[in-house]
Amino acid sequence: MSPFRSVGARLSAALGLVVALALAVVYAVAVPALERNLTAAKLDQLERSIALLRPRFPPQNVLVQEFVTVAGDQTSARAVFYVPLSEMPTPLTAYADSRGFDEALPATPTAERAAETGVLQRAVVERQGTHYAEVAAPLEGGVFLLAAPIDETLANVRQVERRLLGAGALALLVALLLGYGAANVFARRIRRLERAADRIADGRLDEPVLVEGRDELGQLAAAFERMRRRLAAFEHARREFIANASHELRTPIFSLGGFLELLGDEDLDEATRREFLATMQEQIERLTRLASDLLDLSRLDAGQLRLDLEPLDLARLAEALRDEFAALAVVEGRELEAAVDGEPAEALGDELRVLQIGRVLVENALRHTEAGTRVAIRVGSSNGTVALAVEDEGPGIAAEHAPHVFERFYRVDGGARASGSGLGLAIARELAEAMDGRIELRSEPGRTVFSLVLPVARRASSSA
Repeated sequence: MSPFRSVGARLSAALGLVVALALAVVYAVAVPALERNLTAAKLDQLERSIALLRPRFPPQNVLVQEFVTVAGDQTSARAVFYVPLSEMPTPLTAYADSRGFDEALPATPTAERAAETGVLQRAVVERQGTHYAEVAAPLEGGVFLLAAPIDETLANVRQVERRLLGAGALALLVALLLGYGAANVFARRIRRLERAADRIADGRLDEPVLVEGRDELGQLAAAFERMRRRLAAFEHARREFIANASHELRTPIFSLGGFLELLGDEDLDEATRREFLATMQEQIERLTRLASDLLDLSRLDAGQLRLDLEPLDLARLAEALRDEFAALAVVEGRELEAAVDGEPAEALGDELRVLQIGRVLVENALRHTEAGTRVAIRVGSSNGTVALAVEDEGPGIAAEHAPHVFERFYRVDGGARASGSGLGLAIARELAEAMDGRIELRSEPGRTVFSLVLPVARRASSSA
């Protein structure tokens, strides 16, 4: 990348431009204002001098030269008294000059305007390359003029101007150097963040994003680090998912292959053959459930699972679940019942998905408890929600396993691995959240409760 196209160069150029504009504004405002103020101060000084001299103006013309000479000495200015050639206002001629009559100053435009208007006049004029501040006032019989050179004053202004330009140029250079250095430091942080983004894009998620600072760039780096951790977690989960799914699919497939080879043995008796066929049927059902679970998970992850939300009578669904699992409960030696606690209320949800979640909860309760255990499907409402709870009197879930039971492929039964796929509770939780609900777990020795909590239905059905 060209050094002139880098962030450091651009930021330093922007800083230099800001400093240059600020100096230009200061120069444009300060220098003319200083010149005006100094010139105005000189004119004011001459005007005050005329005001002080006016009462002492001699009535006899023979004393005018002496008055003018003294006035010039006292004011450090050139004093001239003009009289008209005839009646005023007419062309003026010098009657007395503080520098002598031989060097008498011809009538200036300032004096002529004072003669014409009859009021005091002030101006800045240039004669023979020298600038003068002039104040002229009508006096008895003529016009009195004070003229003082202001080139020294203007020279001071020029000196201030030169120093201001020099200081501005130095400040601009320092600003460019400091700006370029600071911008390079800032640009290095951006380049580190860019390299971190490239690593994340390439799938290298093991190296953390380290950009110091608490400014916006530091906050952006922290967001990148959070994204890296989430992506690393997702990548780990993806690999675990693929590995577990491959294992779950491979196990029943190998089992089916082995049984098919055994079935080809002509020496098998009919009872053994039927036992093999029943086991094969179980493996096929296991594959079917696993394929359905994986399809649901892929739809949930892609956000493509359609839910038809409508008011649901959870008490009716609880009875349907009890009737569906009644035979299995008898075979497994469990007591299965359904009950409604308090006033029944309708929940807002998708009936098929609520039944799917209920099947997972009831099946887990029946499979992970001992014979003779009582399992209850309860429905209750409170605080704007309706809950479908499956309660059992089994040994409970150990505290170290409880936070993980909703993770994909996590299976536990009293600390031992169970025969299920480990996807049921994970899918149930995501389905519940998709319906604006949740699944709660409360477990202790002798009592475990899984509750599907849904919002109360308050209006007509809708699609999600």
